[in-house]
Amino acid sequence: MTSQQIIKYTIFDWNNKEIGSKEIKLKIADSTANYVVHRALVAQKASRRINIASTKTRSEVRGGGRKPWRQKGTGRARAGSKRSPLWRGGGVIFGPRNTVNYTKKINQKEIKLALQTLLFNRKNNTKVVENFDEQFQQPSTKLLLSAIKQWQIPTTTKTLIICTKKSHNSYLSTKNLKNIDMICCNNLNTVDLLNAKNLIITVDSISKIEEVYNG
Repeated sequence: MTSQQIIKYTIFDWNNKEIGSKEIKLKIADSTANYVVHRALVAQKASRRINIASTKTRSEVRGGGRKPWRQKGTGRARAGSKRSPLWRGGGVIFGPRNTVNYTKKINQKEIKLALQTLLFNRKNNTKVVENFDEQFQQPSTKLLLSAIKQWQIPTTTKTLIICTKKSHNSYLSTKNLKNIDMICCNNLNTVDLLNAKNLIITVDSISKIEEVYNG
């Protein structure tokens, strides 16, 4: 089950003063439909999985063409190749191969529904800010930290800044802060939204989010 929800965000300036409000319509999953978010999370993590483990079978291991000793008369167990899986240095039976595809299929509608549901669940920990990029005439971590403290957002927890585009100065200002990440609104993903305890969204991003994910 899905439902349309309207969130009314209060807009703050750089000094944490209320300067207006903005609404956004989100299509969210029912409270019992946590599986939608889970499916999106599993699909994203699976697509990031790099399959590099690969072993060689007895046909791929170098050497082993000559029979180690004759079939009869030596008293030893018969052997046809020194690259047998039973031998040290031989092939591997049913070992991992790098031909496995771990990606999970998920519909775009489900991904959008999961992202909107997560945004709705974070509504009480979301700060909408105006003129975010304009404040950074040059990269300044100190300036960003002072603003975050003014917005009463703890710097000890993960915070995700959502903007329409990453300006060079604002992005560099977040690089030295391990708990602060920045992402463009059209690149939202389940992992980043789940990891973040607080969201900082620029005013321009609100309209873009509604257009991209609820359009």
